[in-house]
Amino acid sequence: MTMALWLRIASVIMLVFTTGHTLGGRKMWSPQGETEVLQAMRTVRYEVFGVSRTYLDFFLGFGYSLSVVMLMQAILLWQLAGIARSEPRLVRPLVVVITLASLASTFLTWRFLFPLPTVFSAVLTLILALACFAQR
Repeated sequence: MTMALWLRIASVIMLVFTTGHTLGGRKMWSPQGETEVLQAMRTVRYEVFGVSRTYLDFFLGFGYSLSVVMLMQAILLWQLAGIARSEPRLVRPLVVVITLASLASTFLTWRFLFPLPTVFSAVLTLILALACFAQR
């Protein structure tokens, strides 16, 4: 398989991952249900640079910001696939950087989050690695 095809597959996986991440964040949930921690996240407020925010505001803001970056990555992977059709050697260094970042993300999701995002990150990393080594 070609680098371009692997990158298209990675792009679609990233788009599915982004969708799940964004929709999961909209629920404002906890795996254990309504807990004291989740209640505190909704009620404890901080004054930051003249704006009052809850801890949940920060949590959701960071999550949605991550969704934007994930969507950008999906789009960039799709665009890189188009370039890789004619110039794979120009795309390869960029894909290596994205692969290394994905590998780091896989470790972080394994260490700090839960299995589903870890599986998505690991699959994405594997596909990106395959794209790096794909011959034209």
